Amino acid sequence: MIHISPEAAKKIASLKLEDGKDDSSFLRVQVKKGGCSGLSYKMDFDDTLQEGDKIFESHGQKIGVDPQSMMYIIGMTLEHSGGLNGKGFVFNNPNASKKCGCGTSFNV
Repeated sequence: MIHISPEAAKKIASLKLEDGKDDSSFLRVQVKKGGCSGLSYKMDFDDTLQEGDKIFESHGQKIGVDPQSMMYIIGMTLEHSGGLNGKGFVFNNPNASKKCGCGTSFNV
């Protein structure tokens, strides 16, 4: 299961509106090789499900995850921290054994 905090859900909704996306769109979260810790997160809006995708919904927003990425982020909570010292989207991933300083890459 992937969780979305209320703050992250509000930000996703705001970004969808800015990008002209409708309710059929969802946030696709992927894990790709790269970054200073070995793996990095990638997020884009999508409106097409691929074979094997899992969809998780929380606070009115949906996240889509492909099967390969799922094994790295199962149990993750997507949060959002705004304000002057905010970090933007934050991936609270219980599977990450090592994270980089900026929080965008990790290793398991």
